[in-house]
Amino acid sequence: MVAAPSPEAGPRVGLVAGRGIGNAVRRNRAKRRIRHALREVSLEQGMDYVIIADRQVVEADFQDLIGWLRRAVEALR
Repeated sequence: MVAAPSPEAGPRVGLVAGRGIGNAVRRNRAKRRIRHALREVSLEQGMDYVIIADRQVVEADFQDLIGWLRRAVEALR
């Protein structure tokens, strides 16, 4: 995860899922899981986030995914 200040008021998120994750179905599933998990994570207002998905995102337990995102956001603060 990478973050930078944003000119917008709320947080904005960009997702990157490269071919290393697998075919288009697996890449889209990874992005959908991250979007859903982000509902459980509080993002800082006025920040842009870029989340780079890894192979583990597709098959990891959902609670693990939420934990990874929370720790990544905390590390950026």
